[in-house]
Amino acid sequence: MNEIWELPGFKIVELFTKKEISAVEICNETIKHIENTNPKINAIVIDTFTEAKNTALSLDKKLNNKENLGKLAGVPVTVKVNTDQIGYASTNGLRIQKDLIAKKDSPVVNNLKKSDALIVGKTNTPAFSIHWFTRNSLHGHTLNPHNKNITPGGSSGGAAAATASGMGAIGHGTDIAGSIRYPAYACGIHGLRPSLGRVPMINYTTPDRHIGGQIMAVSGPLARSIKDLELGLKAMSIEDYDDPWWAPIPFTFEAPQKKLALITEIKGLKIDPIIKDELKNVAKHLEDIGWIIEEPDAPDFQEAAKFQAALWLGEFRRTGGEAIKKENDPDANFIYDQMSRRCPDTSLENFMDALQNRARISREWNNFFDNYPLILCPVTGDLPFPDLKDLESPESFDLVFDSMLPQIAPPYLGLPGLTFSTNKIASNIPLGVQFITRKYREDILLNVGYELENFFPEIKPILPNS
Repeated sequence: MNEIWELPGFKIVELFTKKEISAVEICNETIKHIENTNPKINAIVIDTFTEAKNTALSLDKKLNNKENLGKLAGVPVTVKVNTDQIGYASTNGLRIQKDLIAKKDSPVVNNLKKSDALIVGKTNTPAFSIHWFTRNSLHGHTLNPHNKNITPGGSSGGAAAATASGMGAIGHGTDIAGSIRYPAYACGIHGLRPSLGRVPMINYTTPDRHIGGQIMAVSGPLARSIKDLELGLKAMSIEDYDDPWWAPIPFTFEAPQKKLALITEIKGLKIDPIIKDELKNVAKHLEDIGWIIEEPDAPDFQEAAKFQAALWLGEFRRTGGEAIKKENDPDANFIYDQMSRRCPDTSLENFMDALQNRARISREWNNFFDNYPLILCPVTGDLPFPDLKDLESPESFDLVFDSMLPQIAPPYLGLPGLTFSTNKIASNIPLGVQFITRKYREDILLNVGYELENFFPEIKPILPNS
């Protein structure tokens, strides 16, 4: 029999509710695995073991008393360290926030608790959660459990590394420019960026975000199975009107035609031939089970990404410039300088233009989805980068930034996206693809994920250095 920490979350729920394992057993075995594994990769930077143990005791009592249980009953999960959880610091990877202790749970954390998850730790992020690698001056450097020489991704790199190595069945991440989808890709697991308004998320420890962050940043799940992604998404999505963008949108609609746009060419993006081949391989599997595959010209990723950067940096300049100086994290300083070089104009006029054009570009993408309900495209143009590649030079930063075009564009439009992990190539480098669809159609993403799981090996936890 597999170790408990090796099991997917849905299997843990099944075993727990049948009383084949107790919540205390689940908790203790997961903590033991974390203590053995985490020192090698530094994915969990604040443990929440005491709270998890108390929750486990309570869950065993609930089960014995035949009380109703949540969707994630007994499932070990992690929460990103930029998200409020009562009694713990919402550091966002910052020394200046090391004592910013939450007195109220973020809605997404509250929803995980309502769903009876065992929250076992807080996972690492780069300082300010602003790039696709994971290192900061407070919590240190997170490594990829597959291969310490490549990035674990960012900003939810800790969540992805923890989930990939079995330190939780489901990881909570946030995504404003790929921070769920890219770490999932780099760590060889699946990651789902939900639509704007699907998962309620605010922090009470800090002021509300400006409009760019409000309409682009979302919380969502990372997992080793599509079933766990679905469980995590539905648990996180319980209603909470403290997030004014949350909406009571159903999870299922009438199924569209099984027609897919295969995108292997995107203006402004150089795509590695290995990635193109994998996209075609995935498309062929889907074609074999009845999907219509066509290769139209891609919608305009570049324009959407340009305006996304204006909103992203505009907010950061308004709220983060002084904090950047005060924190003085070398990585964050460099990234902020390079982003400013790439997007110098965040004037009110340009900011207003970015918001105005969002309506037009959304219509154009919606018209595309009228013909093609689903897009299959690269996660990025490159295989997972060598770790900290973007910090080497301005040229290296540009290489990484330009590669992330498929990650940056969808958040500007509030669209959902799925990273589906497919394979690994030589030197333990994970490989995967991305699906994008119209707003609130996460059901399309999950359904195609379920279909594809039949063609690829089950994703099992990877032990560092194994």
